[in-house]
Amino acid sequence: MSTHSLSLSLAGRNAEETVVATIEACVIAGWTGRDAVALEKHIVELEALGVKRPASTPIFYRASKQRLLITDQIEAVGGASSGEVEYVVLQYRGKLWVGVGSDHTDRDVETYGVTVSKQMCDKPIAPLFWPFEDVADHWDKLILRSFITTDGNRQLYQEGTLDKMLAPKDLIRRYTGGDNLAEGTILFGGTFSAIGGIRPAPRFDFQIVDDVIGRKISHGYDILSLPIAG
Repeated sequence: MSTHSLSLSLAGRNAEETVVATIEACVIAGWTGRDAVALEKHIVELEALGVKRPASTPIFYRASKQRLLITDQIEAVGGASSGEVEYVVLQYRGKLWVGVGSDHTDRDVETYGVTVSKQMCDKPIAPLFWPFEDVADHWDKLILRSFITTDGNRQLYQEGTLDKMLAPKDLIRRYTGGDNLAEGTILFGGTFSAIGGIRPAPRFDFQIVDDVIGRKISHGYDILSLPIAG
């Protein structure tokens, strides 16, 4: 069985450690909003692109663990893919860790198969993770934010506080039926609607912000579009 490892920095409030973590599974949760109105808005947003309504909310997609990368550039076929900022949680050494990533998705493929679309693109994540216990008591105040850059113009693309989404422990219970993920599992926690609508861009930057402690995790990457030959 193939293995996949990522070099990560695990940063608590008082110490930071670099590890090489073996990743066993990548799970992408969709439709994770707590607010039914906001959730419906995102469903309608995607319906406008031809994406069918989900069979359930939330819903859990599997993607290849090999798609998880720490990189400053990805390659995607065609010009119809785009990023989505999401909180990610990692079960590692018996603890839950919090980071941020992008569920980069091929929007053309998404119109005929969401599960297939999750496999089509790499999933960049930031290399830095916080212990969940450090942010558990103010989880709802954390902010997710993303930016797109086109022709040198950087624009706010997504923004919201995590009180709008299902919290990690709730999401994990809905996925596993228990309180913990399997060791080495990374779970993406859902995203916000795009400001101005979903659209591709050659650059995507994303972050999770903790204004209570006063820190953030940021990452970004360029998207190189590969030609569609026919």
